[in-house]
Amino acid sequence: MDQTAVYFDNGATSWPKPEAVYGAAEQYLRSGGANPGRSAHARSLASERLLYESRERIGTFLGANNPEEIVFTLNATDALNMAIKGILEQGDHVVYSPFEHNSALRPLYSLRESGMITTTMLSAQGEDVVDAEAFKRAIRPETKLFVCTHASNITGRIMPVQAIAKVAASRGVFFLLDAAQTAGAIPLDLQEIGADLAAFTGHKSLLGPPGVGLLYLREGVKIKPWREGGTGSRSDEERQPSFMPDYLEAGTMNAPGIAGLNEGLKYLNDMGVETIREHELKLCQRLLTGLARIPGIKVFRVSAPENYVAVVSFVMEGMDSGEVGFILEEGYGILCRTGLHCAPQAHRSIGTFPGGTVRFSLGCFNTEQEVDHALHALSEIAARLHS
Repeated sequence: MDQTAVYFDNGATSWPKPEAVYGAAEQYLRSGGANPGRSAHARSLASERLLYESRERIGTFLGANNPEEIVFTLNATDALNMAIKGILEQGDHVVYSPFEHNSALRPLYSLRESGMITTTMLSAQGEDVVDAEAFKRAIRPETKLFVCTHASNITGRIMPVQAIAKVAASRGVFFLLDAAQTAGAIPLDLQEIGADLAAFTGHKSLLGPPGVGLLYLREGVKIKPWREGGTGSRSDEERQPSFMPDYLEAGTMNAPGIAGLNEGLKYLNDMGVETIREHELKLCQRLLTGLARIPGIKVFRVSAPENYVAVVSFVMEGMDSGEVGFILEEGYGILCRTGLHCAPQAHRSIGTFPGGTVRFSLGCFNTEQEVDHALHALSEIAARLHS
């Protein structure tokens, strides 16, 4: 990768990572890290201790009641599939927002098409947010689950998830939170939010490597296993162990990735999520102020900056978003994401389907100088377009 590039694609995968993240993953591989919990020799036991330490740190960071509520997964997509397909049964009804990622939309579509469930997608009515009352109005006697992203990966708008969780709890409905865009980016406490299930990924604002995700299940919430197999526990039995987290963690863990994620969390704890949030908000405000001065650019934000994570989507009048992204990379070394961002219903809601938007997603390592460079680039592109 070009180390001089301006990287504005942190909403897909954060980059760079803290040096300790690289070091931990490499050290695990080079030191002969063994399967955690599978053997009695020193290396296997050391790997098991690493997993236990990481699970404890993650649980504390996210506000879980105990570490056993945290399950290691492949990514947020894996976690969402585990939750959705694990909790739903024949005849259930699901209510979800129009701002969901395909990681939630596609499992719901599959179950709906098979005739197993029915669903209601809420309308944003021209806004970039849905409120708790909309979820409440959509409840039916057979409603089993609410699904809502914590923040849109298109607009960055933070959803009123605590209010949605309260509606769910009051009506005996489970609430599944997709926190892929928020964990590590804004202060997040699962107990305050009140989610029953939540999906996370390690490779975005948690600053870990790809290949590690997390599923939170509030104690007492039961789902069907997504996979079954070796756990290193109850090896004399053919049935999957019924206790957490082994119940949902069959197979060899991605221990190098977990080692890296553990270091990412240490970095976040040292820096403070509030400090990172303040930095990213400052960068976004600088970006938004500059974008407002460039003719032909429309930004998709309708509320105060503190209601968003560090994601800014925009279009340039008269240019395809993909073309804008190509010019930014080829002419200015700016890496961003364009198109539909795996969230087609969100784009329909804000009126940018099928062309999509240009998305700048900023991270804790971005600088004011990089924002100014991007504004200069967009100003030049707009000037050429309208000359």
